[in-house]
Amino acid sequence: MSAKRLVISGRVQGVGFREWLVAAARKLGVSGWVRNRSDGAVEALVAGDTDAVEELLRACRRGPRGAQVTSIEEELAEQPEEMGFSRLPSA
Repeated sequence: MSAKRLVISGRVQGVGFREWLVAAARKLGVSGWVRNRSDGAVEALVAGDTDAVEELLRACRRGPRGAQVTSIEEELAEQPEEMGFSRLPSA
């Protein structure tokens, strides 16, 4: 099991990135959350089977149609308290 906090930068707001990430995470069985940040980035906590988390991270580098990911900062994180993947209000 692994958990990572991600900060995804580039053209990632206004392109459906959060909805895309929720669907991708649920498909892979990854738990956590995603939200927009006031600096224009998208922040996410992703946790689950190490292979699934890494696959989701690879997918985030591409993002949905219309997105242009320029960088992803990642750091180890604590597992979320709840199972499932949700969209949080913007921070």
